[in-house]
Amino acid sequence: MWRNDESTISRAAALAGALADPGRVRILCSLRPGERCVCQVVELLGLAPSTISRHLVVLREAGLILGRREGKWMHYRLPGDDAPAAVRRALEWLFSTVDRSPEARADAARMRRIVREDPAELCCRRRECA
Repeated sequence: MWRNDESTISRAAALAGALADPGRVRILCSLRPGERCVCQVVELLGLAPSTISRHLVVLREAGLILGRREGKWMHYRLPGDDAPAAVRRALEWLFSTVDRSPEARADAARMRRIVREDPAELCCRRRECA
């Protein structure tokens, strides 16, 4: 999250860096309809949970997402109208740029299927629970 002692240039660099990775862009797009559990994001991207966690840290530090813990699960969402103007503009630009892309539409369709699954089963599947 942004700190009051950060310069505008540092904030802009953090936003640009966070948006510079296709996986992070896909994560942001997956959060557009609403909050998601980390296991749902892992399922969508098919990456290791540690990789997803690192992406989430970068996005959170840039102020592009917010997180909350519910028991042993972490849930992430996009910030609301109270987000800094630069964050709101960056997200508006991102979504207007990628919304109609075939990749974004395929991810959205896949996420609609994923959210119908039980998050506990998704998490267990990734951890190979018994």
